[in-house]
Amino acid sequence: MSERLDQARAWLRQDPDAETRDELAGIITRAAGGDAAALADLEDRFGRRLAFGTAGLRGELGAGSNRMNRVLVTQAAAGFAGYLLQRSTTRPTVVIGYDGRRNSRRFALDSAEILAGAGLRTILLPRLLPTPVLAFAVRHLQADAGIMVTASHNPPNDNGYKVYLGGEDGGSQIVAPADAQIAAHIQRVADAGDVSLLPRSAAYEIAGDDVVDAYIAATAAVAPAPFGVQEMRWVYTALHGVGWETFSRVVKAAGYPAPRIVDAQRDPDPTFRTVSFPNPEEPGAMDLAFARAREADAEFIIANDPDADRLAVAIPDPAAEGGWRRLTGNEVGLLLGWRAARAAQGTAGASLACSLVSSPGLGAVAERYGLDFHETLTGFKWISRAPGMVFGFEEALGYLVNPDTVRDKDGISAAVALLGLAAEARVRETTLAGLLDELGAEIGHFASGQVSVRVDDLSLIGSTMASLRAQPPAAFGARAVASAEDLATGDAGVPAGDVLRYRLDDGSRVIVRPSGTEPKLKVYIDARGESTADAARAVAELEAAVRELLAARR
Repeated sequence: MSERLDQARAWLRQDPDAETRDELAGIITRAAGGDAAALADLEDRFGRRLAFGTAGLRGELGAGSNRMNRVLVTQAAAGFAGYLLQRSTTRPTVVIGYDGRRNSRRFALDSAEILAGAGLRTILLPRLLPTPVLAFAVRHLQADAGIMVTASHNPPNDNGYKVYLGGEDGGSQIVAPADAQIAAHIQRVADAGDVSLLPRSAAYEIAGDDVVDAYIAATAAVAPAPFGVQEMRWVYTALHGVGWETFSRVVKAAGYPAPRIVDAQRDPDPTFRTVSFPNPEEPGAMDLAFARAREADAEFIIANDPDADRLAVAIPDPAAEGGWRRLTGNEVGLLLGWRAARAAQGTAGASLACSLVSSPGLGAVAERYGLDFHETLTGFKWISRAPGMVFGFEEALGYLVNPDTVRDKDGISAAVALLGLAAEARVRETTLAGLLDELGAEIGHFASGQVSVRVDDLSLIGSTMASLRAQPPAAFGARAVASAEDLATGDAGVPAGDVLRYRLDDGSRVIVRPSGTEPKLKVYIDARGESTADAARAVAELEAAVRELLAARR
């Protein structure tokens, strides 16, 4: 354990943050005295390093190489600067954004000072803003790269570091091999020692509000309000994130009536005090929005996650508890894909795209309207690169509706597109539920479900995947497996990924993969039926079979 104590003391000497220094100093003192819990804590903090990958960095705040903190962020910024300088023959430009989480602004300032100190042109967004504004700014400012400090919808004590590339990457998130190359540069900085010796500079620029204004104008143009929707009643919640300021301006510019607000969740709050988990997919996260909608007799609810790159939608449903239900990400994705397909019909080379775990219904929409269709690995780093894409989505509430301006999921532009659909429905004297029924009549009725198994021991995920590979299931309940694909080999027309896909003899589909951002094993289930009830019944039966199988394999 002397090695861990030495690592911790070296870290302590270079840490500029008084809070994490005090935290670590106390752990070191207890560990040096033989305290077993403190020794285990040091092992967890320094036994490995928070890995930089295609999702950048994301983890719990705290001292140590396996936590998000100012030392780690400084190393990441210096490594990223080295990568950009190596790949460019001119002075690179980097734009940096940040949200309302703990330390987001501080991490953004550290990054700006380090990048400017390395000689790069560095532009810091003017205040805390949604992730889509940063993704937009990379393209709008023709920057070589972008950094967004956010942990999106992760727990309150997490933060993260998301990286985009301009130029031929078009403002998309990084993919391999860039992730490994950046990680190697970061490791060299870490190996060199004390980050306090790295050059810093205050010679970075603060972007003007014209960047935000340009985003608002481009986003409002996604779906300007038609005449006759001023009486539309709807509810909005920002889930304590940064979405409201920007979204409210977009709504006004697009001509829609202002929503009823969940006031307790309107403004940024890094404690996310009214929710146990700041993700609109989680049970209870939208309870205050449901209450506000009942009070306002609303027609629908729109919610953004804390950095506003995701969109959740809920509609009245007498059969649901409390009279409201959240639409699945697949239902929203199919509605928005239908909208895009109708607009793009007849456009040569236009395509719809989704991740391979998202509803196969999007392929049916593309076929119905004569468009190309692409399935990708999970993540908008892949979806955003689909050829000819006019719309892309993933079932985890991510939607890309304006690829010419933002090459990432964007919960604000998707919300405007959804407002356009709701307005269309209202003018035609129907509802969003009515539009879903119309779509089902056109392409068939699709239903989806998901089984997520959260673990404390990450090795359980690997062992379960290994068990499924060694002994592939022959059936899920009464449904036999017609074919099984292991996408780790990259032979299914997509880059290699840790994904198992089973096609069943009744046309249903089951996909198993580890989560890319959380300690979860995720299983995605899709079925198609003659009616919504038929498809939902098949999904429920498959969910039960999946849970039984996973319990036996753990």
